[in-house]
Amino acid sequence: MLHHLELWVPDLQRAEKSFGWLLGALGCTPHQHWEHGRSWRRGAFYLVVEQSPALTGGTHERCGPGMNHVAFRVESRAAVDALVEEAPGHGWQLMFPDRHPFAGGAGHYAAYLENEDGFEVELVAVTAGDAP
Repeated sequence: MLHHLELWVPDLQRAEKSFGWLLGALGCTPHQHWEHGRSWRRGAFYLVVEQSPALTGGTHERCGPGMNHVAFRVESRAAVDALVEEAPGHGWQLMFPDRHPFAGGAGHYAAYLENEDGFEVELVAVTAGDAP
């Protein structure tokens, strides 16, 4: 359904470190590379991080109007656990550690991560009954 998602970031190098690692771990491959941005693709969908010269603010506020987070499907609970283990080395911190891995509710196995610039991602373990 989504064609692409573009995130404007305050620091391209930090975004490339955090999102590049995560997207690579989720099976995306580098797609585009230019002075102010990078993108990664998986199938028809691609995600862009850009430090646009037109950027007017310096921080992302996920609790303000706009997008709160992006959720990605992950192949298994074990894969979610492995990503959580590696995430801090790539600029991500686990959110809601006291409720992890069920911060989204009973039966919803997921990790919520936030990077240094305040962007949140949710990594949702796919179960056998999930639709493709």
